[in-house]
Amino acid sequence: MSDRAQPGHVRRAVIVVDCQNDFCEGGSLAVSGGAETVARIATWLAGIDEATVVVATLDAHVDPGSHFAEMPNFVDSWPAHCVVGTTGSQPHANLGDAIGRVEAWFAKGAHAAAYSGFEGRSTTTGETLDQYLRRRRVEAVDVVGIATDFCVAATAESALNLGYQVCVHIDLVAAVTDDGGARSLQQLETAGARLVSDSA
Repeated sequence: MSDRAQPGHVRRAVIVVDCQNDFCEGGSLAVSGGAETVARIATWLAGIDEATVVVATLDAHVDPGSHFAEMPNFVDSWPAHCVVGTTGSQPHANLGDAIGRVEAWFAKGAHAAAYSGFEGRSTTTGETLDQYLRRRRVEAVDVVGIATDFCVAATAESALNLGYQVCVHIDLVAAVTDDGGARSLQQLETAGARLVSDSA
């Protein structure tokens, strides 16, 4: 398959944000509905155009300093999570066969807090997410994953700031808090993102 987009065609990429064990039920920083959201993402990915670029981000902490705290405030500091080499850092099983659609993984946050997927680097080439998408001639991104009010929002905001067209799929995200999620989505829409519902 050629990397070259057809004339007049806007090449899209899906960014699957942090669908990891620690952010789903049973994990150290579980988001309510996380596992169900991952399952919905997997179903949706199975039906997208094969020409669509699919990438995924991973929290991959080694020693992120004050990002981890024994008494976290759940705004700037958090319980230990997604530590490299642990089960909690691995992609959630509900991704199932859809994991095969992911062509590149971007790890972020080894030694400092990192919310946006655009802070990550490819686990194989070392490219930033922006470098990778530019190389693939991507102009528009669809953002899904966990958590709406933190890493999803930060990733979508970065994409907007970098000049991508951005669509956030509101049925394919899960928030730490309902209020925080709703507020983040409103801010993204105001900033120029398109919010889309995939519910029947």
